[in-house]
Amino acid sequence: MTTESNPVQLASRPLVSVVVIGRNEGERLRRCLQSVFEMDRSGFETEVIYVDSGSIDRSVELAQSMGAKTIVLHPDRPSAALGRNAGWRAATGSVVLFLDGDTILHPRFVADSLQEFSDPEIAVVWGHRRELYPERSIYIRTLDLDWIYAAGRTPYCGGDALFLRDVLERVNGFDETLIAGEEPELCRRIAALGFAILHVDRPMTGHDLAIHRWGQYWKRSTRAGHAFAEVADRFQSTQQQFWTEESKANRNRALALVGLLLLGLAGSIVWRSPWPLAAVLVFLALLAGRSAWKVRWKSNDLLALALYGVHSHLQQLPIYIGQLQYKLNRRRGKRAMLVEYKQL
Repeated sequence: MTTESNPVQLASRPLVSVVVIGRNEGERLRRCLQSVFEMDRSGFETEVIYVDSGSIDRSVELAQSMGAKTIVLHPDRPSAALGRNAGWRAATGSVVLFLDGDTILHPRFVADSLQEFSDPEIAVVWGHRRELYPERSIYIRTLDLDWIYAAGRTPYCGGDALFLRDVLERVNGFDETLIAGEEPELCRRIAALGFAILHVDRPMTGHDLAIHRWGQYWKRSTRAGHAFAEVADRFQSTQQQFWTEESKANRNRALALVGLLLLGLAGSIVWRSPWPLAAVLVFLALLAGRSAWKVRWKSNDLLALALYGVHSHLQQLPIYIGQLQYKLNRRRGKRAMLVEYKQL
């Protein structure tokens, strides 16, 4: 597809609209907004917009007291997409920086990244998001590695990213019917116009995942599965299918994992010996070790790599359950609500 000309010629000192979304983030929101107001503004101006999605804490009052333009939503079905759309549509800048309220912005990210838009193909720029407190739980330590991507052009970005406003207007922003996976879905439509998403090798945000219990980990993973299935379904009948193969691979891995465990358990029962189940567990441990070895470029933390190897296979179960939940809801004509793992 032929790439269209970049619709934005950035001014010598452009206005960057920072859109922060949140729901009951509390002190995390204070840290986020403080980092925004304290960032290096060399070469650009800013406006700060906070969009609240029905918080029951004092997030709205906090944002207002810190000087952010505040938009309060009371949606029946809150979503990140809904908040981000409300934010960028109220913004006046030619560039929009989206941030989640549980992040801390690196002071130099915007100043160093605006130059990337000099390439007429680039519509989205994002950098490294890392966990602020990986030492607080094995879940955070493990999932911190999920944020690490190699620099270069990517098929999609995460929730924190710089967007050209004109491109957002062309695609009409995020799909507000999605409760998760809204960034990849949006990026797919942006790419269909011939634009590119660029991941840069520089720090962007610190993130406070705040997962300390198994139930939170499971719930977050089922949300990912719901996103895989719903986004794949959106593109199923198009020429640019998206996440279809990944969804099938997740299904196959989840079923294989359950099948192996049941086979090992059945063998141990029939032969009255722990060795069949032990052999399956050893095989799975070897698979986890292989996965950890493949991502060794992400970290020098051997424990984190080992945990990540286990996570890469274990997560297939809740992800597949999330896919099944989406398909069941679709058959029933029911729309899922926002999945909030932090409030479990």
